[in-house]
Amino acid sequence: MKILETASRLFYEQGIRAVGVEAIAEEAGVTKKTLYDRFGSKEDLIVAYLRARDGLWRSTLVKHVNGHDGPAAQKLLATFGALSNWMRERSPRGCAFINASVELPADHPGREVARDQKAWFLAYLEDLATEARAQDPAGLAAQLLILHEGASIADSMGSVDRAVDGASRVATILIERSRAV
Repeated sequence: MKILETASRLFYEQGIRAVGVEAIAEEAGVTKKTLYDRFGSKEDLIVAYLRARDGLWRSTLVKHVNGHDGPAAQKLLATFGALSNWMRERSPRGCAFINASVELPADHPGREVARDQKAWFLAYLEDLATEARAQDPAGLAAQLLILHEGASIADSMGSVDRAVDGASRVATILIERSRAV
């Protein structure tokens, strides 16, 4: 759908607050009426954008992780390979969900989509940590999520060279320790 594709690109590249429905409609080649007929409001369009981005990240991540046939611990580390590819190909401005959370008011439904995305990712990491026989799968998952988020921010800001690689090296140590306890 051209409207959602256009809105997604503009929201991610320029920021949710900076992009108005007029700009989206114009660039998508539709009228504002058509945009409102399809999405109802800018708020609903933002939610659709975040849900679409979440679906794309989930499928990309799971496909990348499932492509690793090695030990379960390698699947945990593969999440960092997926992040590295994602940052390079689709996310040079950092995490769309963190960016949206910063821009949107606390009661905006887009914030809930962002929280749900992070909750899913944490649960996914915990499942992988359980499969890897970590002593404390929930604790390891939380640590790995923090590494992912920090690497995403550091990479997008250019504050740490090869941030995802560094996070992956730390993750290797955490995973080894979680199994040795």
